Amino acid sequence: MTSQRPRRRAGLLVAVACLTVVSSTALMSCSPIIEQRGYIVDEKNLKRVKPHQTTKEQVKDIMGSPSTTSTIPNGPEGEAFYYISSKFETDAFYPPEEVDRTVIAVYFTKEDVVDQVAYYGLQDGQIVDLQTRTTPTRGKELTVLGQIFSNLGRFNKAKDDKKDSGPTPGRQGGSGG
Repeated sequence: MTSQRPRRRAGLLVAVACLTVVSSTALMSCSPIIEQRGYIVDEKNLKRVKPHQTTKEQVKDIMGSPSTTSTIPNGPEGEAFYYISSKFETDAFYPPEEVDRTVIAVYFTKEDVVDQVAYYGLQDGQIVDLQTRTTPTRGKELTVLGQIFSNLGRFNKAKDDKKDSGPTPGRQGGSGG
């Protein structure tokens, strides 16, 4: 009987180990995948950009190329650089969801010196739907099965007979030729 105890304990330990591995794998597969997209903000570099001191070229040297720039000068002021960063989470098979966004806007004066550095987050953004218009179609919309069944019985035997009786293009004489 004493030889059975170590076997039972070994079997129990293997079962517990397998259960632990399976449960930890299941828990890890449920954790979201986090993706960082766009510009990665480095706070040390950002502190080096000083309003009314740093030039546009120095900003490019310190922070790198901007994600985008303003296409129109900001009124009487000059241009603006935008550094955009987003964080997305993907759970299992669901599409990625944006959970955080940071936009650093560096505004310049006409003399190409930093005027202001502004921070915008996900809560500051607005969703813009670029295509809200749809073209209405006339008539009844049918499903594929509706189209198939609506065409049953809609053929004209007389028209089909006339097609066979005339000459075939490219051949001499009748249809049997």
